[in-house]
Amino acid sequence: MVELEVDFMSNEQMHTAHGVSIGQAAALYCLAPSTLRWWEHQQVLPAPPRVNGHRVYTETELRRIGLAYLCCVVGAMPLDQAAVVTGGSRDQRWQRTVQQHAGVIAQKIEQLRSTHEYLLHLVQCPDDDIVGQCPDLDDELMRHTPRGRLATADFIAAAQSIPASATHTDCDESGLPRDENIERPHPCVVCAAPVTQADRGRRRKYCSRACRQRQYRRNAER
Repeated sequence: MVELEVDFMSNEQMHTAHGVSIGQAAALYCLAPSTLRWWEHQQVLPAPPRVNGHRVYTETELRRIGLAYLCCVVGAMPLDQAAVVTGGSRDQRWQRTVQQHAGVIAQKIEQLRSTHEYLLHLVQCPDDDIVGQCPDLDDELMRHTPRGRLATADFIAAAQSIPASATHTDCDESGLPRDENIERPHPCVVCAAPVTQADRGRRRKYCSRACRQRQYRRNAER
């Protein structure tokens, strides 16, 4: 019992003098500690110093987590690119990575702007059957979804024109039952950490409650 109390006190002193724990660092950005470990594993964050075996996040490391958050969560940057931004010097590779993803975001902004305009159109659209009668839907699908890569006007003909090598035949009903197919873990929609799926129930989109709450707050602000 005495040893446990000494360890607890040394950790408290360590946090005050040198930095904060992984739980406190994650909470600063409404993330789960597992997200920081995953980013560390993916080299988005360097391994922080340790005291008594515990990760210690200094002022610099907390700022670095913030930059990783801007890249991965706000900017939806792939982890390998985020690792360049958070860990590298401002060399040509760093500049190229930032500029390329800034271009990707610009395209997303344009897509969101167009989708926003179409959604406002839907509010005023007089057609009762939007899918079957809206004259603007086809144009939106051609311009802002992968459907647009196929010039064929008929949807069935367009789908049938896709080469078999490009279709996910393992997901067809003629394949194995779903629980016999091996699936890679899907990334969290907020922080891109892998999401562990339960054997039953709805498919999970978030790696933690913190990420889910963060997404809820983001949606509420829109």
